[in-house]
Amino acid sequence: MNHLPLIIKREYLTKVKNKSFIVMTFLSPIIMIALIAVVAYLSQLNNDKERTISVLDETGFLKDVFQNTENTNYTSLNGLNLEDAIALVKEKEDYGLLHIAEVDSLESMANNIKFYSEESPSISIMSNLERKIEKRLREMKLQEDGVTLAQIEASKTNVEIAQESFDGEKSSKIDNIVKLAFGGIAGYLLFMFIIIYGNMIMRSVIEEKTSRIIEIIISSVKPIQLMMGKIIGTSLAGVTQFAIWVILGGILMMIVSSIFGIDLSQASAPQQELMNQAMEAEGAQVMVENLLTAISNLPIANLVVAFVFFFIGGYLLYSSLYAAIGAAVDNETDTQQFMLPILMPLILAVYVGVFTVIEDPHGTVSTVFSFIPFTSPVVMLMRIPFGVPLWQQGLSLLLLIGTFIFAVWFAAKIYRVGILMYGKKPTYKELFKWLKY
Repeated sequence: MNHLPLIIKREYLTKVKNKSFIVMTFLSPIIMIALIAVVAYLSQLNNDKERTISVLDETGFLKDVFQNTENTNYTSLNGLNLEDAIALVKEKEDYGLLHIAEVDSLESMANNIKFYSEESPSISIMSNLERKIEKRLREMKLQEDGVTLAQIEASKTNVEIAQESFDGEKSSKIDNIVKLAFGGIAGYLLFMFIIIYGNMIMRSVIEEKTSRIIEIIISSVKPIQLMMGKIIGTSLAGVTQFAIWVILGGILMMIVSSIFGIDLSQASAPQQELMNQAMEAEGAQVMVENLLTAISNLPIANLVVAFVFFFIGGYLLYSSLYAAIGAAVDNETDTQQFMLPILMPLILAVYVGVFTVIEDPHGTVSTVFSFIPFTSPVVMLMRIPFGVPLWQQGLSLLLLIGTFIFAVWFAAKIYRVGILMYGKKPTYKELFKWLKY
């Protein structure tokens, strides 16, 4: 009699009704959103802080460069020497003092600019000051050579080489970034899902083994059915937990943003500031257009279908190995010797995906690792946005399914013997012997 549906139901209900599972399902997103909200709130306080920067320009060339902004005020200290200016800034408790020393030529000015402050200044403020001074010095040097500002503006030319395939599909440099982002997110989700819920399957097997419940269950259920029931039931519980995290996290983010007035995007304020500076440069509109074009060029349908199949295949493959390890040992401490062979292919897949797929998605290394079943779920998901023939995707998926079937047979052999073995740490040699029973 096929007891698999009953085992799946039992495993699923056991997991979702577990107190620790329920607590962590609802507590994890609350903690995560709370941490993000705290970081965003502190960043928001930092960004809203008004700063006064005193400027001592002994050359007089940069007096019109520094304009007050919403949170930054510039004060000119003309007629003071450096020592008096520093003393005045300390007394007023200003954010800092920008000193441009008197020089003989524009060439030497760049090496005679210093910023004095009580504490280390922020990266965004220093980048903003450097950008303004560099622009002004560039214009002054050109004017010194007889070039007017109008000629400077007229001479600026942005070059954006258009990219197009032989089939007429348009693309751009930013396409690679967008494709890598989509592929990287998919690979990272699979990587984390395997580690989190694979360990959950392994602990579940160890728990039932040590409590001796398994001896009663195994009398009426085939080991392979019990193992597959654990894998599928725990997987469904994991999907349920992940879905609750996404929904609850989104609701909490909206509540925190609306009620407490905290902008959660402020958690990445320094990076956002640098991004805003880049967007202010010429060609920003073209960059946005290229970004939208890159997203529209993504094979969304292919990505979704491939993600589902490779995600399920990769997870089931590794889950069967986790279940075998759980059956072979008596406690989690003994699992360490068997974990490295499982984690190494996953880590290798991530490194191959990040360092080779972006550079050459159709190269030998990327292609080979996208067919190896233990790395293909991650590497192939990263390659697909760059355009992988369907036959390669199909072949990779078939190899993954075939390896999963072999892994289930392999794990079931270990599972059948290991779940009844107690009090002895197994070795690789003994595991090999179990395959012959």
